[in-house]
Amino acid sequence: MPEVDFAPWRTRVDAALASALPSADQSPQRLHGAMRHAALDGGKRMRPLLVYATGTAFGADVASLDAPAVAVELIHAYSLVHDDLPAMDDDALRRGKPTVHIAFDEATAILAGDALQSLAFEQLTQAPLSADLRVAMLAELAQAAGVRGMCGGQALDIDATGGVAIDLPALQRLHAMKTGALIRASVRLGAIAAGAEAASRARLDTFADALGLAFQVRDDLLDVEGDSAALGKTAGKDAAQQKATFPALLGLDATRARLQQLATDMRDALAPLGPRADALAALARAAVERTH
Repeated sequence: MPEVDFAPWRTRVDAALASALPSADQSPQRLHGAMRHAALDGGKRMRPLLVYATGTAFGADVASLDAPAVAVELIHAYSLVHDDLPAMDDDALRRGKPTVHIAFDEATAILAGDALQSLAFEQLTQAPLSADLRVAMLAELAQAAGVRGMCGGQALDIDATGGVAIDLPALQRLHAMKTGALIRASVRLGAIAAGAEAASRARLDTFADALGLAFQVRDDLLDVEGDSAALGKTAGKDAAQQKATFPALLGLDATRARLQQLATDMRDALAPLGPRADALAALARAAVERTH
């Protein structure tokens, strides 16, 4: 399988993010600076890359994908700002630099997260697509970010912290909401922009669901096996907080086996799409093999 160069898409979304975010020189400067701190200078950009990879695979013009790519990254950035707060995970390191509430203050971090979320939906309203497609994108992202997706998953994660007993189906549902919903939305936004047919969208959903779970399984393994310098965030936090994780529930060997099964599931889902899915397949491999 040919190597895929993601640098042009990363450069594109970074420029679009920098343009979408308010200048740190404009009032209120502290809030604007915190927003830029959260969203720029770091991150794998997995979610916007999924938008570009899916959309271009089905014929979308790349310019039509900038707004949804920016929107999903802004939602992701907001979620990390709030996730790191003392009331949540209470973390001091993110993407190799101080978390927003450490670099600024807790109140500013809350407001920055709120503003990033609002800006995400504003970006979708400006996508160069038909009104029907923009509304479909807004609905998709809202559902993925809300109680049936990321926020609901975070609530379940809080409930399962502190050594609370949880079984495998419940853990998988938790992460399908907390992590998987936004990853699935990233793929769906690209498919919406491209007007992908129903059969392909169903296959893409199967791929995205496996990818979301694989991303979290790998995250859990890295929290056990990685170090803070390489991860860019604090290692060992899951065990310290007695969080529900795949290694804690299954053990390391079974968790690694689960990750490999998910990699197979992703390959199988993409196989009928042929070479046009090469970029999606490369992102799947990166998620499974990543070291941070």
